Amino acid sequence: MQEILIAGAGPAGTAAAISGLLEGTAVQLIDRARTPRHKVCGEFLSPGARHILEGLQVWDEFAALRPCAIRRCALHLGNETKRWTLSEPGWGLSRLRLDRLLLEKAQALGAVVRRGDVFDSRREVHSPASLVLACGRKSSPEPSDRLFGFKAHFEGPGDDAVELFFDACGYVGVSGVEDGLTNVCGIAPESLLRRHGFQFDEVVRRSAPLAERLGPLRRRMPWIAAGPLSFSPPAPGRARHGVYEAGDALGFVDPFTGSGILNALLTGRLAGQAAAHGIPAEQYRRTCHARLAHPFLISSLLRRLASHAAFHGLARVVPGRLLFRWTRAGMAREMR
Repeated sequence: MQEILIAGAGPAGTAAAISGLLEGTAVQLIDRARTPRHKVCGEFLSPGARHILEGLQVWDEFAALRPCAIRRCALHLGNETKRWTLSEPGWGLSRLRLDRLLLEKAQALGAVVRRGDVFDSRREVHSPASLVLACGRKSSPEPSDRLFGFKAHFEGPGDDAVELFFDACGYVGVSGVEDGLTNVCGIAPESLLRRHGFQFDEVVRRSAPLAERLGPLRRRMPWIAAGPLSFSPPAPGRARHGVYEAGDALGFVDPFTGSGILNALLTGRLAGQAAAHGIPAEQYRRTCHARLAHPFLISSLLRRLASHAAFHGLARVVPGRLLFRWTRAGMAREMR
């Protein structure tokens, strides 16, 4: 088996590294950041993530970090609120802790880590190693009113629910993470952010239901932002020989579904297995497309519908568990 070179030390890149190492392949991991840091992310791990974390042999370490157990969901759509209980719990853990956990596991298994090093395709592309690209979202044409994500942690009364607050301009998710903290993460168009002077405390309190939810909480870190964001499904098209895209580099799902980390872990693990066994990159892409195309499509439709008041009444009669299942990727077996 030849060496795997991985660009990006987020969940997709580290999952690929661990997966390749468990298959007996040498791994070199490159990341531009010198240390793990906070990321704009909903920080919700769907129930299916446990299966992948167990396969990566990190579940016990993950559980030891005492992530917040998420047992309920609530969608706030205008004056309508839809609530349901998850069939099995999800988990809330900050990206700072999750990224550090996965990177330390990869290092313990023998990965060579190059931190503070920017991946240069011109320098690395001629390497005999297989390449896993997991270094973030692809660039794409920007809409006229660009979208930006923002996030901060709050302290105060906790809850076991993930709540999503929608309006015509965007949405904000509220859910617990470790240490009794609450993650508040949203997406909004640039025009709205400019009207509020990019003061995110004002942005999240423009909605009365959201302001009421945040009332007892106190922000304990500066807001961080990322963007512009552009959603794109994984395409089944041609892939460069020996190059496996994973995570957001493969496709960027609408974050409100809470399936972004799940997809990153899933595609990262599959990429590591495919690279380790020399499975053609096009076959790997077809596998990812088969598992992700449908939930990406449903997620895109739901985000657009959520901005229309006519959909709010319809959402009330659709079972919440069905909405949740429609936006999850199927769990894949190992690639052989």
